[in-house]
Amino acid sequence: MPKPYTTLLGKTVRSIARLRGGGSALPGLFVEKIDPTFVAEALAQLPRGVVIISGTNGKTTTTKMVTELLEAQGLKVFTNRTGSNFVRGVAAALLGEVDMKGKLDADIAVLELDEAHAVHFVRTIAPRYSLLLNVMRDQLDRFGEIDATAKMLSAIAQRTTEGVVLNREDPHVASLADKLKDKNVAFFGLNPTLSHLFPSDDELRSGSKSAKITPIADVTLEEFSDDEATFKIDITKYTTPLKLQGVYNIFNAAAALALVRLIVGEACDTDKLMASLASVTPAFGRGERLVVGGQPLELVLVKNPAGFRLGLSSFPASDYATMIAINDNYADGRDMSWLWDVDFDSLHKVGVSQVAGIRAYDMALRLQYDEVEISQVEPDLKKALRHFIAQHPDTPKRVYCTYTAMLTLRRELAKITDVEVVS
Repeated sequence: MPKPYTTLLGKTVRSIARLRGGGSALPGLFVEKIDPTFVAEALAQLPRGVVIISGTNGKTTTTKMVTELLEAQGLKVFTNRTGSNFVRGVAAALLGEVDMKGKLDADIAVLELDEAHAVHFVRTIAPRYSLLLNVMRDQLDRFGEIDATAKMLSAIAQRTTEGVVLNREDPHVASLADKLKDKNVAFFGLNPTLSHLFPSDDELRSGSKSAKITPIADVTLEEFSDDEATFKIDITKYTTPLKLQGVYNIFNAAAALALVRLIVGEACDTDKLMASLASVTPAFGRGERLVVGGQPLELVLVKNPAGFRLGLSSFPASDYATMIAINDNYADGRDMSWLWDVDFDSLHKVGVSQVAGIRAYDMALRLQYDEVEISQVEPDLKKALRHFIAQHPDTPKRVYCTYTAMLTLRRELAKITDVEVVS
């Protein structure tokens, strides 16, 4: 159990930060400095241990899915809901959940962690289970080439004590199974007819199909439409309605199902599992739908070529006004050259109403090369959002945004509509 003085001081800093509108990870950074053992001591209380979810794309929504599916199976779950996926983000989330004595009332922790920070985390806290989603080029100024990211995921898998779930369709992830002979390994995958929708990083770079490892998947996504999906679990197919949007979210639902089945084991109620999946909504900023002036406004997080491409293909541009907001703060990645690896042809007919953020002019230049018409460029996010809403009062709206831009936009939108508070 954490030291009482750590909990008291951490909670005090958390309260002050919330009053001042500070970042979600600030109290965690403070606690890391005064007591580096806080997270390990808090999580050591959990009878069913820790689950790590990592990979380049999809961590936040998948973590939300796994959390809600486990809760539907009767478990009390601690998780870092903000999507602050550094260790300090976990510490900050713990400060909101432990009581003044440091007691954490939960059975299991489900944590999304950035690949590099997960490697640091598992050196001191070995997860009982891990789920590794994918390896894509992402923020190369911080992490280096994808081979380095694959090595990070390998380190996470090898430190996992009981079970690892791997993406069969990603060669960098699936190949990790060769080093995990002493662990319970499960796979999630796709019906071959859907594989063209989810190219691996190698396929995106070369334009040709890569050789893939094809073990039998415990859960596969068989088919899907706008509002339902069919999954094959072992040999049985289950069709369920979905509130999730975006092809990547639906594929990650297969990952969540595979992980929960591995954790719960024979006691898992599959019918209840599918029923709870049907009620899961997108995580904040990941296809999140708000209502502004009686019209929907969707926030779609983008942070790398694959994620932006999948976002554009998941959300048709017709009948929507589009805004793109690009920042280059540390949490976004400072190197924005990846924007040139995204194909914006889907926006060619409708254009982009507003380009905003620190790197607004870089984004505007990129769109010009794809001959996408731009109505306005405004680096100031607050001004840009106000103008975007005012110019399209009777039209559904969609904003593609990097992480820190999304946080700013959510704060501004909270002033005029209901926005879920995530703390």
